[in-house]
Amino acid sequence: GALGQQVRVLVTDQSPVWLLSSRVGVLGQQVRVLVTVPQDCQSSCQFFSDGRRKVDYVLVFYQRKQISVRGGDRLHRLSAPPHPPHRLSVVSNADGEMVLIREEFEARLLEVGLEMERDTEVRVYGPSFTRLHVPWPVLSREAEFLKIKVPTKKVRPPPLYSRVCVKVNQPFQPNIPQPGHSTTKQLSHCITTLIAKGVYDSAFPLHDLLHDEWARYGAFYKYQPVDLIRKYFGEKIGLYFAWLGVYTQLLIPASLVGIIVFCYGCYTVDMDVPSLEMCDKQQNFTMCPLCDGVCDYWHLSTACGTARASHLFDNPATVFFAIFMSLWVATFLEHWKRRQISLNHSWDLTGLEEEESLLVSNGNLHVLTGVEKLTWRDRLPGYLINISSILFMFGLTFSAVFGVIVYRIVVSALMAMSPDPEIKSNVRVTVTATAVIINLVVILILDEIYGAVAVWLTELEIPRTESNFEQHLILKAFLLKFMNAYAPIFYVAFFKGRFAGRPGDYVYVFNDYRMEECAPGGCLIELCIQLSIIMVGKQLIQNNVFEIGIPKLKKLIRAWKDKGISLEEREEQRARPPQQWNLDYTLVPFEGLTPEYMEMIIQFGFVSLFVASFPLAPLFALLNNVIEIRLDAKKFVTELRRPDAVQAKDIGIWYNILSGMGKFSVIINAFVISFTSDFIPRLVYQYMYSQTGTMHGFIDHTLSHFNVSNFRPDNAPTSSSLPEITVCRYKDYREPPWSAEAYQFSKTYWAVLAARLAFVILFQNLVMFLSLLVAWAIPDVPKNISEQLKREKTLLVDVFLREEKEKFHLLQSLFSSKDQPSQGQPDTAHFRTLPLGLSQGLGHPPGGDGGESRARCRAASFSQFTRRMSASPSNDAGRQMSMSPSNDAARHTAV
Repeated sequence: GALGQQVRVLVTDQSPVWLLSSRVGVLGQQVRVLVTVPQDCQSSCQFFSDGRRKVDYVLVFYQRKQISVRGGDRLHRLSAPPHPPHRLSVVSNADGEMVLIREEFEARLLEVGLEMERDTEVRVYGPSFTRLHVPWPVLSREAEFLKIKVPTKKVRPPPLYSRVCVKVNQPFQPNIPQPGHSTTKQLSHCITTLIAKGVYDSAFPLHDLLHDEWARYGAFYKYQPVDLIRKYFGEKIGLYFAWLGVYTQLLIPASLVGIIVFCYGCYTVDMDVPSLEMCDKQQNFTMCPLCDGVCDYWHLSTACGTARASHLFDNPATVFFAIFMSLWVATFLEHWKRRQISLNHSWDLTGLEEEESLLVSNGNLHVLTGVEKLTWRDRLPGYLINISSILFMFGLTFSAVFGVIVYRIVVSALMAMSPDPEIKSNVRVTVTATAVIINLVVILILDEIYGAVAVWLTELEIPRTESNFEQHLILKAFLLKFMNAYAPIFYVAFFKGRFAGRPGDYVYVFNDYRMEECAPGGCLIELCIQLSIIMVGKQLIQNNVFEIGIPKLKKLIRAWKDKGISLEEREEQRARPPQQWNLDYTLVPFEGLTPEYMEMIIQFGFVSLFVASFPLAPLFALLNNVIEIRLDAKKFVTELRRPDAVQAKDIGIWYNILSGMGKFSVIINAFVISFTSDFIPRLVYQYMYSQTGTMHGFIDHTLSHFNVSNFRPDNAPTSSSLPEITVCRYKDYREPPWSAEAYQFSKTYWAVLAARLAFVILFQNLVMFLSLLVAWAIPDVPKNISEQLKREKTLLVDVFLREEKEKFHLLQSLFSSKDQPSQGQPDTAHFRTLPLGLSQGLGHPPGGDGGESRARCRAASFSQFTRRMSASPSNDAGRQMSMSPSNDAARHTAV
């Protein structure tokens, strides 16, 4: 006004735009104020322009730049937006066909009852959005087709102990509204065919919740709102996060036991006799050179640190932990099976039959009819390419591992030739650390390559359905990534030092470089270093950095591509507040759960397969997963477009992979304990060769003798600080040089080998028996679920019996009041149109005879009756009964 008073306006978020008018000031001028919603309109930007109907789904098609010509040229017939009269656009026939298909598809959507809103502004370039709203009657109709269940009776309150548990768990529960009976189920149907053909660029629902109580790192200590995740993303994604939660939760006891085992190793390291003997300088074990020519003799006491570190992971508690983890795997699988059945029951998935959708790949719809069905001759080239490519990539993985082996051998020899004593003393540590880092980098690079190659190979097989495509892709990707991740670890665990030979008869690579041997304390400590660095590095870089960085990089690339729009378009976008569909369109499209499952399955392998060498693996996995859950949640909510809801009863082929890895882990841990660690040689020495029944003298027992005069000229040290040495020692069970069978395997070697094989057999059978015992002791169906299923069956029977009784009384009252003759008997002519069950239920036999007793009618008969009566124009009573929403029949249909 003229007096300049300040006007304060309260704006609600019920409508995107409000036009307010108010009289202000003493002069009474009318002030018109245009108020727009701010840019962070998370809730109001998800509605139509009327502010009442919510946007349930968004279809996006991209307007490409068109060639402009003068107005005299002929154009194709298109329903494109009008252009200025002096310039017209030329559009190709393909674009015109896409427009016609799009118009026909949207017209069909309107026919089935969906409501639609398009962009009001005319776009000549860039994305155009079509918003869809599904009214309640359409949802109800589709829910009837999908047979979605609704509650029929209120549940009784839980007992006292259950309420106490709820109170105790309250701080760990997410602060979300509890779902009531009024919540709706999201119904969707994929339009991948139209997207593949280019009719639409993308299609997605909008994001609207789940951030504060789930996708926030501060909520790491809270349970996941699994039911809300399922309602938001669908059952398939809900099951993934439920499985990830169960896996992470069960890692807690495994981590605690692993920490106890590690602490036991730390506590007993000063009491370990073999470590003390190895560190004792008075023993004066002079070892043979580690390389030819330039390496000198060395004392075993210089490897004291390695021996003490080996005891931390190679002690009697390690065997117990390996058995415990094998039983933990069985418990985890059984617990998830119970959890999955509980979710199937609470999510009404018990009788679900998953639909097989045809595969759309690279713009082609794979429809295989009876005439076009592919034979084995058609598929043979694809299978041959698959097999040869997988074998080639296996060879590539082994070549990478072999290349790192050669690197270790060459660098060890070069560092041993250095005149610097500091470099010579740190040869093993430096070579091991750098080789593991190289392995990690190679694994990360090949992982990305193998993921892309697996998709290409699966497409060559031409699978018919999406589920077949997904299963074949998972198998190929898992096989390739399994070999890629574990090949270096398998080498250290089972091959390193096994083929190195002995002094005077070493095995060489390229005729110049000697095969590497294990450290004096054994290969288990190197296996532990290899496993820990690869596991932790892979989780930090691939599972966390890549998951955060790659979506942001794709978003930047998309923004960079959008810079090609005109200046006017850019100014128009800045002037308009961004709507939610604009913001969601800039997000990265969802590409499936296979990468999410894959990284967790590979981690599960680190936890279960080689856990005997690294008891802290469950702890590192637990710390990673606590972050991983919130990271995945944040990615799904803020970085990826909201995917279509997909129903699923289970996690599919991933459970079979987990089960197979659990069985394989028993074999691997048995061989690690038996052949990689010194557990079996120690037992054999203590109970067969020790004079005192203790471990004193174990180190001397495991070291063989070698006469230095038996060295080849190129093997012996060129210059030595210990020229008086005549005999050196090396770790092996061989006959001494003064024996008749010099340097052959001794009887002790065969005794230890027999004990190792016996331990493998005993360990496997014991663990398999205990795993079967655990599976038998834990029932698949929880007791409360089985009791609830019985109660539900009883309740459903009671409901149907009561409804049948009500229908019977309803039919009696209708016919007796309208069509009954004066004698009080119903007219039999009307009953000739009734189904058999109702005719008998009203006291009339099929032939119209009324002398027999009444029988109980069926629910299906009532449905047939309502359809027949509603179709008959002559029966007003039947028509009124079938169409009135207020009578008992309508109530029964709703139930």
